[in-house]
Amino acid sequence: MDALYTAVATANGREGRAVSSDGVIDLPLAFPAALGGNGQGTNPEQLFAAGYAACFASAMGVVARQERIDVEDASVTAEVSIGKDTDGGFGLSVIMRAELPEHLQGEPGRALLEKTHAYCPYSKATRGNLPVELVVE
Repeated sequence: MDALYTAVATANGREGRAVSSDGVIDLPLAFPAALGGNGQGTNPEQLFAAGYAACFASAMGVVARQERIDVEDASVTAEVSIGKDTDGGFGLSVIMRAELPEHLQGEPGRALLEKTHAYCPYSKATRGNLPVELVVE
C-alpha cells in the first residue's frame, strides 16, 4: 500500500491522555463507569466507534455515488462493545447501524451496507478479527 496520509497519536493507557501529533486531539482517557472507572474521559472504544462510523459513512457515500443512490440523509452509528474473550483476554464486537432514507429500507439498504462493508477500510481491517453486525434502520 502506498500511504496517502498517516495519522499519528500517542497515549499512555486507559487512564491518561491521547494526543495527536498535530495537537487537534488532546483528550483525557478514563475507564468507563461500566468497567469500574470514573468515566471522566473518553476511552478507546469510543474513539474506535467514532472513527469507524465516520469511515463507514464516507465509504457508503462513495459506494452510493457509484451506484447512483441518494444517501444524503443517511447517518451511521457504530456500537463498539468490549468483553471477555474465550481465551481469558478481552475482545471487541461492533454493530453498525445505518439510518437510511425510506427508499433504502429493506433489501436495497441491506445490499448497500454489504457493498459498503466490503469497501470500507475499517471493515477491511476488522474482517475476520471481530464480529461486525450490519443493521438498517
